[in-house]
Amino acid sequence: AEESWMQKAMDEVVRDLMSRYNKEEVIIYNTYQMYRWDKLEQLKSDHQLAFSKGYLLGAKLVRGAYMDKEREYAKEKGVRCVVQKDKTATDADYNRALLYCLDHYQEIAICNASHNLHSVKLMVSTIQERNLPQGHKHLSFSQLQGMSDHLTFNLAQSGYNTAKYVVYGPVKEVAEYLIRRAEENTAVTGEMSRELQFIETELQRRNLKK
Repeated sequence: AEESWMQKAMDEVVRDLMSRYNKEEVIIYNTYQMYRWDKLEQLKSDHQLAFSKGYLLGAKLVRGAYMDKEREYAKEKGVRCVVQKDKTATDADYNRALLYCLDHYQEIAICNASHNLHSVKLMVSTIQERNLPQGHKHLSFSQLQGMSDHLTFNLAQSGYNTAKYVVYGPVKEVAEYLIRRAEENTAVTGEMSRELQFIETELQRRNLKK
């Protein structure tokens, strides 16, 4: 339930679960979709709430993929749309959220769930510049299965906490999600071309390409 008209209730449930189970380590994470203009402030507010109540915040940062759906809803209902004015604003808030979490990494477990090379580089360079423990359990990265393997594998090889997000289940139950990912992929054509080039280069290196 990532749509704005359902998210408030889901956020309340997740906060309650965090207050119960994130006392000593982070088990429960909430997802912050940074294509929304209100999520950076919510992240900060959730952190202050967690700190005041004595539990740790789990924050999975994503850019999000519901822009068209949200715009249609806002137009139909005559309400303010939650979507950022443009991608530049989304990128800026994503990176601000990333740095905020790194500023408070002992209280916030961050999952940088992004295929964006610049955001991955920002987190890596910040960890290095601040001499943070790169293997700290509150500092992690994640990419979808089949996307940005060059990021995932290089991060893992360099000692960072990295995971592949694997979608599983009956096709009829995951079809809508998979279709959305396919639509999203049309916006990252450059990344797909780069990955194909990497694969071709590796095949040549192994003398497997004819």
